[in-house]
Amino acid sequence: MSATVLLADDHHLVRQGLRALLQTEPDLEVVGEAADGLEVLPLVERLRPQVLLLDLMMPGLNGLEVIRQVVQRAPRTCVLVVSMHADYAHVAECLRLGASGYVLKEAGQTVLVRAIREALAGRPFLGPPLSNAGLQSYREQVKSTPLDLYETLTTREREVLHLAAESATNQEISQRLHISPRTVETHRANLMRKLGLATQYDLIRYALTRGLVPFAPD
Repeated sequence: MSATVLLADDHHLVRQGLRALLQTEPDLEVVGEAADGLEVLPLVERLRPQVLLLDLMMPGLNGLEVIRQVVQRAPRTCVLVVSMHADYAHVAECLRLGASGYVLKEAGQTVLVRAIREALAGRPFLGPPLSNAGLQSYREQVKSTPLDLYETLTTREREVLHLAAESATNQEISQRLHISPRTVETHRANLMRKLGLATQYDLIRYALTRGLVPFAPD
């Protein structure tokens, strides 16, 4: 029986390339695709894929928050990050949140397929040039880092933050998250207070600095 895979990337050509690549592997089956971070969890819960191939920078909800939610609500799905970001800060955060592995988009088919099979076997995997030694060195450097205020936010507050950082209005956020505009206002006020932000400009600048949204459209 083939192992099932869900693709999550906001670029159609990337998803098309991944699908074509995996179709050459008889024991792997792509069962769905998502182009928006908010689409991923409902698809995971409906399709129950064994592996989620996930990009980090997605509209709606970025990959880090997707990892957090998938691990909590669909723990049987292995999350394998496929990203252009080669820094250990991203790698360490993904693994801390529960990702099974991390592969760069420049990796070849052999590396990606190996990463999928390692994830299915329950073994963590870092695609080259990333290494466990490099990751450990980074972790040693940041041991004394103070509490990240982002971690104090609730799941809903993080969702509101991501959408607000994309300049979505309260009405638009309420429609995306299926909650009332008044509830959106409450979550926005709470997250602004927790993060020490005063204006929409502060919120966007924070999201950019934190890597929640890209600096410019791809």
